[in-house]
Amino acid sequence: MTNIEQFVLIRGLFREARHWGKFIGELEEQFPSANIPTPDIPGNGRLHHATSPKTIACMTDALRKQVPVRCQLKLVALSMGGMIAIDWMTRYPEEIESAVLVNTSARPISPFYYRLRWMIYPQIIKMVFHSAPQKEQDILALTSNKYRHDKKLLDDWKQWQQECPVSTRSAKNQLWAAARFSITSKPQQPVLIVTSQADRLVDHHCGAHLAKTWQTDHATHETAGHDLPLDEPVWLANTIKNWLMNKSVIS
Repeated sequence: MTNIEQFVLIRGLFREARHWGKFIGELEEQFPSANIPTPDIPGNGRLHHATSPKTIACMTDALRKQVPVRCQLKLVALSMGGMIAIDWMTRYPEEIESAVLVNTSARPISPFYYRLRWMIYPQIIKMVFHSAPQKEQDILALTSNKYRHDKKLLDDWKQWQQECPVSTRSAKNQLWAAARFSITSKPQQPVLIVTSQADRLVDHHCGAHLAKTWQTDHATHETAGHDLPLDEPVWLANTIKNWLMNKSVIS
C-alpha cells in the first residue's frame, strides 16, 4: 500500500455523505493518513438542488468531478453505490486500484426478486404514500437491524431530509437507473464483495453470486442489516484493512 491511501465512499439510493455515520471515523482509525472524500450523487445531500441522472454512468461521471485526485482510488460502495463503483472500474480502469462492494446487486447476475426481496414489496408500496419523515422511518426499519428503533438516529435522518430533500423526480431517476443497470464485464481490479446474511432489503445471495461469478473475495456478516456500515462500522473497517493488507478475508 502507498503511504497515503485514497478512498472514495459511495452511498446508494436517496442517501448522502452524512449517512456514513461512524464508519468514516473507523476507516480513518485504520488508515490515519488516508484521504476519504464522500461525494454525493446529484439530487442527494449537498447536491439536492440538482436532479439525479437517469443512468448509473452519468452518476459515475458526476461523482468523478467531485474527487480531487483521480488515481489509485480505493472505492467503498454500498448498494446502488456498488453499481456506480462497478461502472467506474470498468470505464475508467486506470483510476481505480481496488473496490469493496457492500450488499450490491445488479443484472444479469441476480433476478429482480433477489435484488429487492419479494417479501418486502407490500412495505415498499406503502412507502410511496407516506410523508417524507415517515419514509425515513421506513428506510431505517428496512436497512438497519441494530438501530431500527433508535430515536436519536431517526431524528437525525429526518433533520437531514428536511435540510436536503430528495425531489420526487430525482428519486424516480435513481430508481430507474438502478433497475436498468447491467454488468457487462468483470472489472480487472481486486474486488472484495461484502454481504449481510440478515439483509432484509436485498437477498444476500446476490453478493454471493457476484463473488462466485467473478471468482473474487467474499466476506459475510451474520447479523447486520442492509446498511452494514451503520450496523457494524468497526467490523467493516477491520475487514477492509485486513483485505487490503493481505488480499484475503477472515469472515
